[in-house]
Amino acid sequence: MRIEEQIGADIKDAMRSRDKVKLAVLRDVKSKFLLELSAAGGGGIGGEISDETALRILAKLLKQREETIAVCRTQAREDLAEEEQAQADVLKAYLPEPLGEDDVRKVVQGVIDETGASSMADMGRVMGMVSAKLTGQADGGTISKIVRSILG
Repeated sequence: MRIEEQIGADIKDAMRSRDKVKLAVLRDVKSKFLLELSAAGGGGIGGEISDETALRILAKLLKQREETIAVCRTQAREDLAEEEQAQADVLKAYLPEPLGEDDVRKVVQGVIDETGASSMADMGRVMGMVSAKLTGQADGGTISKIVRSILG
């Protein structure tokens, strides 16, 4: 089942079980999917987004929640941080398990070997390929740090 279909089915389940947090998060995700479809020109009823695009959107939403959690905690607003954490937990269920730094390093090294990259001038090309391969499994900061350490 595609991610978009799974989100739709889980919205129905959340409505039946009256899970307000999950329902709110999934409706937000669904709206982001629809915005992506309309921005891509494939909007309207019956349009579909790829799982890769769905993972990218989910990862972006998760990152936003994590940044908000950090801000709430620095401002001693633990109540808001807990709400955001509950929303982040819902999003994490749809993303693949994050890779460890060693696994990311292996993928980066494989792309560097595959492309023949040898200097920092090749960083953009390597970053693009690695980011596409690791959508939802590693954040851009981690990937960038590893690419810099290998190429630099």
